Amino acid sequence: FRLALIQLHVSAVKSDNLQRACRLVREASAKGAKVVALPECFNSPYGTKYFKEYAEKIPGESTQKLSEVAKECSVYLVGGRSIPEEDGGKLYNTCAVFGPDGAMLAKHRKVHLFDIDIPGKIQFKESETLSPGNSFSVFDTPYCKVGLGICYDIRFAEMAQVYGQKGCQLLIYPGAFNLTTGPAHWELLQRGRAVDNQVYVATVSPARDEKASYVAWGHSTVVNPWGEVIAKAGAEETVLYTDIDLTKLAEIRQQIPILSQKRCDLYGIEMKK
Repeated sequence: FRLALIQLHVSAVKSDNLQRACRLVREASAKGAKVVALPECFNSPYGTKYFKEYAEKIPGESTQKLSEVAKECSVYLVGGRSIPEEDGGKLYNTCAVFGPDGAMLAKHRKVHLFDIDIPGKIQFKESETLSPGNSFSVFDTPYCKVGLGICYDIRFAEMAQVYGQKGCQLLIYPGAFNLTTGPAHWELLQRGRAVDNQVYVATVSPARDEKASYVAWGHSTVVNPWGEVIAKAGAEETVLYTDIDLTKLAEIRQQIPILSQKRCDLYGIEMKK
């Protein structure tokens, strides 16, 4: 099946972001995409000072637009971190997924908050404004089961292993790595998660905007279960297309059967919620 990753240029005008995102979803559908993913923070600039200003309920304006365009185009639509979600007085970094009938199939709240301090390069603390999610998020398609994470979630190998145990063959991480962590770890982490779990891994970033207060790395990427980068964008706005070959995935798992060779008598990953 064809996967499309929309590397969107994000402005400060929510309505413009929504309109452009929906237009590109339609374009992806016209080119045969069955699963379409938007980047982290696609409807607002990324930064703690923006989260409260752009926050919405779910369902709300942004997710309603995503539901409508998913139904119109008959695609599975992964809504990036569509919005800072407001719920019960708290804010979450949330990704909503919609099916071809427009119904919401999953709502993933970012589990691991991006709190880092690299002296002289970048300091960022999502926990100043956001609360963490407390659950795994999986949705089914006619093609395969898909596991969701958001950006910083990709650094935690245990989360990807749980998704593998749950039968996921594709992991999608909307993310916005920066110019420090992006060149160092963006591709490395994707290849690691793919090889460790023998799954496809797709990451979808906003396009790079050098004038933004937080500059995203870009380079949306798809890695196959062999650890090969099979599609990679540059830094500009674009739609990246990849055909996901589940026959190849099955062959790799048969050739190197690590999933059946794990020593569960010695170690294991436990899902608590």
